[in-house]
Amino acid sequence: MCGIIGRLNYKEAVDEKLFLAMRDTLTHRGPDDFGFYQSDDKRLALGHRRLSINDLSIQGRQPMSNEDGSIWLTCNGEIYNYLELKSELIDLGHKFSSASDSEVIIHGYEEWGSDVVNHLKGMFAFGIWDEKKKQLFLARDRFGIKPLYYYSDENTFIFCSEIKAIREDKKLKKEIDYSSMCNYLTYRYVPSPKTIWHHVFKLPPAHCATLDASGRLEVVQYWVIPIGNESISDKELIQKIDGLLANSVKSHLLSDVPVGSFLSGGYDSSALVYYMNRMNRSPSTFSIGFEDWAGSEHKYAETVSELFGTDQHNVVLNSGSLELTEKLAFFYDEPIADISIIPTYVVSKLASESLKVVFSGEGADELFCGYNWHQNTKNHDSNTILSRLKGLFSSNGAAYTTENYASAMSMGTYNNSNLLELLDNRLHEFIPSDSNWFYKQHFKGNSDTVKTFQYMDVKCFMAELVLTKIDRASMANSLEVRVPFLDHELFECIFKLNDKSYFKPEITKFALHENIVKHLPPRIMDRKKQGFVGPDIYYMDMGWYKSILLSGSLISDNIVRKDKLESMIGKGDHWRLWKLAVLELWYSKWA
Repeated sequence: MCGIIGRLNYKEAVDEKLFLAMRDTLTHRGPDDFGFYQSDDKRLALGHRRLSINDLSIQGRQPMSNEDGSIWLTCNGEIYNYLELKSELIDLGHKFSSASDSEVIIHGYEEWGSDVVNHLKGMFAFGIWDEKKKQLFLARDRFGIKPLYYYSDENTFIFCSEIKAIREDKKLKKEIDYSSMCNYLTYRYVPSPKTIWHHVFKLPPAHCATLDASGRLEVVQYWVIPIGNESISDKELIQKIDGLLANSVKSHLLSDVPVGSFLSGGYDSSALVYYMNRMNRSPSTFSIGFEDWAGSEHKYAETVSELFGTDQHNVVLNSGSLELTEKLAFFYDEPIADISIIPTYVVSKLASESLKVVFSGEGADELFCGYNWHQNTKNHDSNTILSRLKGLFSSNGAAYTTENYASAMSMGTYNNSNLLELLDNRLHEFIPSDSNWFYKQHFKGNSDTVKTFQYMDVKCFMAELVLTKIDRASMANSLEVRVPFLDHELFECIFKLNDKSYFKPEITKFALHENIVKHLPPRIMDRKKQGFVGPDIYYMDMGWYKSILLSGSLISDNIVRKDKLESMIGKGDHWRLWKLAVLELWYSKWA
């Protein structure tokens, strides 16, 4: 895992000193090594900060090139099928100079051009400079596990892992996009491809982009989740998922350094530890608990750890954890309101003290229908639920009133009427006319209600919020997090089926449950699903909200109304206040 950056100036040379300073804002993503490449005409530069995991030698240093130096790569991520691809490419006549998984991208690009992305299995964000064609080629993995931002104006194009690298160049345009700020307050994140800044964009998941030397940019989607209506027997489904998940875990274990795992004692992380055990691994495992809270998961994690003989490590969070939000503002250089940022950062810090790589269970809920808004459909006719959702999406401002998908997204959100009350009058023109536009964009109106929800989870909630959180919290601690459930072959297997084949309302995460129920004790399998945020009381310190918000820049710069904030503090509306506190801390740090 690494931090990457590239810059193409259209007229003048790239300032090497400035570029290296921009690169080194990403040192936390790659503290082990660094690299730099500049083209002969000096208008193109690539940079890399390395967290050494595969091929620890100097041969694994990036940016790296092909034999004649005509193709240069800077890559963040892991290619899990690189051994198979390397063998195939060697048979086709390509010569490798390292044992790095990233090198297969270079030779794959030589062989297949932009179609190389369809050959890759993994998590990745990369940039390739093609010297012969004088063009940049960028790509991001199918689910958006790894980030890729870019800045574009009439003089320059920059891509990088985090926006802070762009912000290091003080001469670049720096203008907040207030419509994106409104979207943040509605969704808890700024939906792709926009960011909180004008001129700065996200390359969406499963997209690649080509930029020529004149500045013409073409962005293309290279993968879509195939939605089908096939039927399959329970037995065949269980066997197929077992094989695919075992293969995914096996490939994710490829590493030249030890691989551990987060462990909560829930289905997902316990399943990963079980499959690791099947591969004869007894990893170090890492759990977080909450002081003076009966719902703390330590006891469940200990049960799984003892069962599989892992080296268990625990950390306990206390009620003063809100203050960590202030520290995190540096790493989350675009506002993102996921309260589990705090425990995720803390458990990542714990793991980073002994390891560079851990597994995490992100993606299992989206894949196996594990969220409460999936299970809430079990007492309703699916077509009725779907018709309600269709009706919901035909009216403005009502996206957070259903018992199912939209209401599940509503924690601490602001609809249009809320924004009109909260924001200064001068910002009302930036409030979107339809607060549900992003959900509509990814709404698939078909007869499989659960699959409709799943698809929106993958494209909205997971890609924009969950994966951004896990990337920033882990990389802030120079820790690589691998997510074996986010294997595109697993998702293709499930999404090609009708929902009756894999969704059993009486058994949560049916296909996963049936593969692990015989291997985990009832106290794990019978647990009620629990979020990763801890008790509400941890986030209800109104004194902290007062200190952050009432004398903050959002008020002094006439963005939000002080009287509205005072009213919210008086009512103890902590979820909405926390979202505003995140925005305030970001604004004070970066704006």
